[in-house]
Amino acid sequence: MYDIIIIGSGPAGLTAALYALRADKRVLVLEKENFGGQITFSPKVENYPAFMQISGNELAQKLMDQVMEHGADIELGEVTGIVCEPDRKKVLCTDEVYEARAVIIATGSRHRQLGLEGENELIGAGVSYCAVCDGAFFNSQDVAIVGGGNTALQEAVLLSDICREVTVIQNLPMLTGEGRLIRAIEAKPNVRVIYDSLVTGLVGEESLRAVRVLNTVTDEEQELAVDGLFVAIGQKPENEPFSSLVELDANGYVLAGEDCKTSAPGIFVAGDCRTKGVRQVTTAVADGATAALAACRYLDER
Repeated sequence: MYDIIIIGSGPAGLTAALYALRADKRVLVLEKENFGGQITFSPKVENYPAFMQISGNELAQKLMDQVMEHGADIELGEVTGIVCEPDRKKVLCTDEVYEARAVIIATGSRHRQLGLEGENELIGAGVSYCAVCDGAFFNSQDVAIVGGGNTALQEAVLLSDICREVTVIQNLPMLTGEGRLIRAIEAKPNVRVIYDSLVTGLVGEESLRAVRVLNTVTDEEQELAVDGLFVAIGQKPENEPFSSLVELDANGYVLAGEDCKTSAPGIFVAGDCRTKGVRQVTTAVADGATAALAACRYLDER
């Protein structure tokens, strides 16, 4: 039996593993898809301390190497649920059951995609899901943002200070973000909004050159030349297997504060899958440290 099982191998999960291992705990990290999490899709990371620039893959590999050097067990397996017993937690996978005295959920969240042909291939080559992360790569260029909520409008404001022109593409006849954000983009001379419209196609093979935009009212389609497309239509946390165990908010995020404690004793949470205001790689690793230390205190008190 393990001391701590960590579900998810992104920056939050791997940092949690590192801190738990350094506290002499026996640790298992479970990952269902790709080791390293969503950060591996970022071709350039320039906002992580100590690195002027590093690829997401390289950063993830360094984290993996570090926890493996400290003795973590790492397994591929899709977690389908957790059963809490008085002296242990059973982590159920599709083809295996693992046991531990504490569990850290670090499953992260996924950016909602448009589902268009070529979208995955153009990630990092014009398609992005984070203006804070990638906006600087489009200095003095033309970009578009899909979405009309707070996140999309915040990114429009940010990009308007960097880019030559910013086009917001909204599928409704109005913006749904806060009034102050709407007023902010209305005051920006280089920001325009296209209403009642959907992005129906991406143009470009090696890099994005344009997007096809369909007006759902007039049924007219146009091709908009852009260097970058930022998709800001929300995120989806990966918390379905734990919905009957820990409390989730209306959007499916685990309810937990800065202490990373969930509503279930011995179950902790770290990273983008929990309720929080900022979701960046640095806040994920901070959560990982906090959750691991909280889990270690939980075990030591017993």
